[in-house]
Amino acid sequence: MQFKDLQLNKPILRAIAEKNYSNPTEVQQKVIPKIIERKDVIVTAQTGTGKTASFALPILRLLFDKQDAPKKGKKIKALIVTPTRELAIQVFENFKKYGKYTNLKATAIFGGVSSVPQQEILEKGVDILIATPGRLLDLHKQDIIRLDKVEQFVLDEADLMLDMGFINDIKKIERLCPEERQTLLFSATMPETIEELARTIMIDPVRISVDKNSSTADTVSQKLLYVPKKEKISLCVHLLRNEIKGNVIIFRRTKFGADKLEKSLAKKGYNTVCIHGDKSQSARQKALKDFKKGNSQILIATDVAARGIDVPAVDAVINFDLPNVAETYVHRIGRTGRAGSLGNSFSLCCEDEKEYVNTIEELIGTKIFVESNHPFPLDPELKPEVHKKKSKSKYRKSRKSEASKKKKRRWY
Repeated sequence: MQFKDLQLNKPILRAIAEKNYSNPTEVQQKVIPKIIERKDVIVTAQTGTGKTASFALPILRLLFDKQDAPKKGKKIKALIVTPTRELAIQVFENFKKYGKYTNLKATAIFGGVSSVPQQEILEKGVDILIATPGRLLDLHKQDIIRLDKVEQFVLDEADLMLDMGFINDIKKIERLCPEERQTLLFSATMPETIEELARTIMIDPVRISVDKNSSTADTVSQKLLYVPKKEKISLCVHLLRNEIKGNVIIFRRTKFGADKLEKSLAKKGYNTVCIHGDKSQSARQKALKDFKKGNSQILIATDVAARGIDVPAVDAVINFDLPNVAETYVHRIGRTGRAGSLGNSFSLCCEDEKEYVNTIEELIGTKIFVESNHPFPLDPELKPEVHKKKSKSKYRKSRKSEASKKKKRRWY
């Protein structure tokens, strides 16, 4: 199947051809026709499967024939809600790219930056709005955004919305949209809370699943390395020097941990960039830009970057901290081995993270290969130097005891 077989119009096909896309991915083949038929759709698909284009292309197609004339002023017809600023920017860039030869106007709004430039664009009118929940509700309260003309309402990365505590905001946003609309929900996993949400905001949705929710890409080689917690940085440096070639994303569980690792690697001469929730939006965008351009080969990130960020040609992922949520492991290593290319993942596991390994392996349905041939193994027994110390201490005690006996014999 080719894109020309999916009822897309000439301006969109022209933009696709310029990107050298010829054959749609599996999710695109299944989803695009259903959206063009104006069905509500629930899509379960992993990151890297081409799902953004699977809703961007048909939305552009549906809006193209009925777009507002510029003189009448554009009204928001399609609303895409994303959990993170990075994902909002990425989705916006996709709409801009695919809608290049249409007169449809898209924009993205998100927190962490001044809202003034965003307000100025909105006042001129847009057809397609990509937004994070907080900034969207904030501008709506200021009467800058009206959602009463929305025809397509898209929830992207719905399960991440749940993890980040946005479900109540999503319910508020949904109530601001017309009842007569098309709703599209995309999620890597389908926890019960998301299922419940879908039942309340969708009408007879078509369900489309691409691959198992828990599957990991066959193109990713996975290795598990047991290591004492205090040796993790040393092992990480060993991998960077001896095992990993090219671009690498290193995941840490906390913002503090990400900053600490960035400083440690910088002291060892590595040019790194770091993104997490406490970084300003401009700093996060600059870090991603530097990483994409190759100005830095190491990106340190918390799980804000685990999904939805399109960073091509990531050669390896290091899980410096194992995630305590098994699904997060799948999303993290999904940053490499994309579009058919080969990738590698290295997971550093200390003693108190062993329980996470069991839940991860249960989810993905396979054992992760344990790489024990490295300089900093986790030995469940006492360290060799401790043995020596204890042995020496025992020897001294024995000598002292013998000397005491001799001394006593002299007295008698």
